[in-house]
Amino acid sequence: MTSSRGYHHGDLRRTLLAAAVEAIDEAGPTALSLRDLARRAGVSHAAPAHHFGDKAGLLTALAAEGFDLLAEALETADDLLAAGVAYVDFAVRHRAHFEVMFRPELYRADDAELVAARGRSGAALRSGVATLSTNDTAADTDRDALAAWSIAHGFATLWLAGALPDRVGADPHDAARTVLRRLFD
Repeated sequence: MTSSRGYHHGDLRRTLLAAAVEAIDEAGPTALSLRDLARRAGVSHAAPAHHFGDKAGLLTALAAEGFDLLAEALETADDLLAAGVAYVDFAVRHRAHFEVMFRPELYRADDAELVAARGRSGAALRSGVATLSTNDTAADTDRDALAAWSIAHGFATLWLAGALPDRVGADPHDAARTVLRRLFD
């Protein structure tokens, strides 16, 4: 008799990714283990390997999902300041994804799905930057996109690390808007 244990979820892949987010939120991406994910999801220890191959495969899927979520967040912004705040909001709401996305040593950076998702998020950022009146060439847009990304990413990273002074306040959106406005307006 064969057991169907582990396949009662309907979407085991989604269940495992959700368990990975939970585990990363608790202990960070380097502490993640497929065995722990299986336990959290209530499936056999072989189930995560069946879906992702190994830890790098799982983290690749999580990073790709993160870049897609980031692209969606950036696409809703109507100007560069809103895009910066959306970036910080994404980092706060999707901390586990954020922690994996920018650690390419953890995943397969050449994975086609990941490359496409990263491209979508980059295009969404460049689209907001392209509206700046100072952009005369594609090189200007690329330079300004890198600057905007660096500033928003730096703020988000400092916020998540708890490294900002108390005077910044307790609301990441308000704090980001205040700081980013000084640079983007």
